[in-house]
Amino acid sequence: MTVLVRALRPGSRPDAEAFAVVRRACVPAMLATADSIQFDLAHAHPDSRYRQLVAEADGEIIGTAQVGIAHDSPDPGQGFANVYVLPQRRGLGAGSLILRTAEEYLAAEGATTVFSWVLDEPANRAFAAARGYRASRSAHFLRLDLAGGTLPPRQELPAGVELRTGAEFGEDPRALFDLDAETVADEPSDVAAEFTDYEHWLAETWNHPLVNRELTSVAMVDGRPAAFTLARTDDASRYASGMTGTGRAFRGRGLAKLAKNDSLHRARTVGCTEAFTGNDAGNEPMLAINKWFGYEICATEVRHVRDLG
Repeated sequence: MTVLVRALRPGSRPDAEAFAVVRRACVPAMLATADSIQFDLAHAHPDSRYRQLVAEADGEIIGTAQVGIAHDSPDPGQGFANVYVLPQRRGLGAGSLILRTAEEYLAAEGATTVFSWVLDEPANRAFAAARGYRASRSAHFLRLDLAGGTLPPRQELPAGVELRTGAEFGEDPRALFDLDAETVADEPSDVAAEFTDYEHWLAETWNHPLVNRELTSVAMVDGRPAAFTLARTDDASRYASGMTGTGRAFRGRGLAKLAKNDSLHRARTVGCTEAFTGNDAGNEPMLAINKWFGYEICATEVRHVRDLG
């Protein structure tokens, strides 16, 4: 059987659909549709040098990789390559070939370090170690049964606090960008991130096809966005928290919990049956919040890193 690696064809619906199938099969907690795959490629920041690679076996796409440069990091030369191969098609050399192709591409683009998320399973960790990657931090995927589970009851809003939907910010969500940038800067990560490009955030995040503005909830304090949960939904009644955070000046007041609870209740009302989220293993405050909601860990990934050259 012949395996080859190539770039995903821009505008190819069959390519995008097959890419999404691999992503969902390997990491069900990560929402992916053909539209979102095509959108990610079309709207990637030029400085990210973003590519989507696919591994084919006799014409069938059996593996994928998201590859690029962490352009929003203050530290230059940090690349990423996240590789997934269909479980039933492993052992054909697709993972090795697609990873090698990704590393060669990143090296040519000036990367000196490659970060990769690896599912916390013995075979996957052994694969990474054999190729010179060393384990770093862990992150959990969590799942909540919206159809059959029980959500915490809605809470009475504290004085001076109101809840709004993302849709109410329309095409001028600058205040949400500022809040998102502040929370991302404080999020635990091996690769620091700084959001400074509002126009790109609009294009890549706010207008993303998975983002559901109606289900996004924002806690306002005296008219100012203080906490939020960014909702994502796919075409299979699945909901995911793209980001949940609180501004530094408002932490410790339970506002993120308030916003997330509001979003989850409304998601269930409109027919979402599963909710997913992700947490750095060391982010104890958010893990505690999600446990309070009833989320359970459904998978774990370990960040691996390798120095190129």
